Amino acid sequence: MKNILKPLGGLMAGLVLFAGCDDFLDTQDLTHKNTDNFPQTLADAQMALAGIYNNLGTALGANGGHAPNSFLMVSELAADDRLGGGGGGDQRLQATDMLLQFAIDEYDVFWQDRYAGINRANTAIETLGNCEGFSSEEQKNKMLGEAYFLRAFFYYELASLFERVPLHLNTIAEPLPQSDPDAIWGQIVADLKQAIELMKPAGKTPSGEAGHADAYVAEVMMARAFLFYTGFYNKPDVTLPDGGKVTKADVTAWITDCKDNSGYTLVPDYRNLWAYTNPYTVEEYGYTQGKSLQWVGNQGEAANTEAMFAIKFNKFADWSNRTGCANGYAVFTGLRGGEVGEDAFPMGGGWGAGPVATNLFNDWVSAAGGETNDARLLASICKLRTELSAFPVGGGWNDWIQGTDFYSKKGGISGKDAGEYKMPFDKFMYSLDLQWDISYISDLVLMRYAEVLLLHSELTETADGINALRTRAGLAPVAYSLDALQKERRWELAFEGVRWNDIRRWGIAADALDKQANVAIYIGGLSETNVAHGGGYKARYEATRGFFPIPERQIELSKGIYTQNAGWNGNSYGSW
Repeated sequence: MKNILKPLGGLMAGLVLFAGCDDFLDTQDLTHKNTDNFPQTLADAQMALAGIYNNLGTALGANGGHAPNSFLMVSELAADDRLGGGGGGDQRLQATDMLLQFAIDEYDVFWQDRYAGINRANTAIETLGNCEGFSSEEQKNKMLGEAYFLRAFFYYELASLFERVPLHLNTIAEPLPQSDPDAIWGQIVADLKQAIELMKPAGKTPSGEAGHADAYVAEVMMARAFLFYTGFYNKPDVTLPDGGKVTKADVTAWITDCKDNSGYTLVPDYRNLWAYTNPYTVEEYGYTQGKSLQWVGNQGEAANTEAMFAIKFNKFADWSNRTGCANGYAVFTGLRGGEVGEDAFPMGGGWGAGPVATNLFNDWVSAAGGETNDARLLASICKLRTELSAFPVGGGWNDWIQGTDFYSKKGGISGKDAGEYKMPFDKFMYSLDLQWDISYISDLVLMRYAEVLLLHSELTETADGINALRTRAGLAPVAYSLDALQKERRWELAFEGVRWNDIRRWGIAADALDKQANVAIYIGGLSETNVAHGGGYKARYEATRGFFPIPERQIELSKGIYTQNAGWNGNSYGSW
């Protein structure tokens, strides 16, 4: 059997999809790339690795509109700090918020995307060692380590979203049953351990290879995986496929290494992390005007010393294919109203997913002793009625569901230059001549050094990391406690995709989610209260444990091998 590798179209024509094919003739295939003739060279190996990275953006790309089904979007909408939002036709957003089902195959595209990425990683793991032309053994091992990291990353998302998924570790096409969580998380941790060991000699990713993982990124992912698995499943350590163990002491050593030796550091001013300090917005926006702020994303890759891992998008996004992808996450979480006007400046427009829940804002003000005391609060949350007083309460289309007075500033941003307004600002920054909804192409940062400090504090039960972030935010130091750690992760990493697994691993999800019920919202501009469908947030979490339904299509294709997750039999979402 040969694995046929057919090239994709568009900008990323070099990227490859991996599909199985039986060849009954023992002949050399001169028309397709397959595992007999690809990869063979360093260039081939780089192409194969690029194909795995491309899967990161494909699942979040504007092209196809599948971003709401991604683990990142689910993590934001399902957690307690944001509501579903969207309009009357966006029931899937509201359903995700309430742990309900809009369509039986709602997550099928994400399932397929991530398994395509896993298959690409498996192919790379099996074949990169055969390539010739590497400059050194270190270069070969670094690329192989990246493949292991990405396979672990994809399985982390799948296991967090669906719990029991089939564990495919080679390119042999065969039906496999759903694995139990111990086996899946053991493999995730084993892959990350392998990635760390393979990539460590290469050190930090150079700015010229921005977007690629390194050993320090794998160490952070290891801590995320270890803490979720041991917390959620109440385990002391992780058992690897070979019977070995990864312990808390092991993970503490890795995250200490990352903190002390990685070369990543905090950006001195928290506001410079976010795109509203770009040169086409910063002096036009009252909040940032005259404060000598400068976006790290505008100063070259090396300037953002805090960004450890990010999805890179490109200037050639096209609705006709999913290889040249813009940032669909930014589109869906933009202010409701599509291509909103200057009354929404500096916010970018979109479909209105993820209005900030009132309970987050109130909790944050209470913890800080006032809304201006913690510099991160107003750097992260836009007070719509204060900052954008002319923007309609019901959104640009006057049909916003679950709208609130608060919205995240960590998404799409608009800009002005010489009196001209454009949305998003990316059009100015990157000289784009594309329609607005495929012009969001700035990096989507998935991992920051700030989290390293918090992971170190949590694992060592010391306050140094917590207080480094509190100092940057203008707050007094505190002694270590789990409550203090939980608060700092909530404030520092708000809207960055980690809150969902945090509240689940800490065992506080049901009660945290219950605070969203009956909070004040707007529906089409009219004041309402947030009605929790399906028996309520707490009841739905307790029924599902925070896992989402296996796509029915996959259950059917498995011919009875897969079974549905608990809590997902007939629990569909209605409408407002």
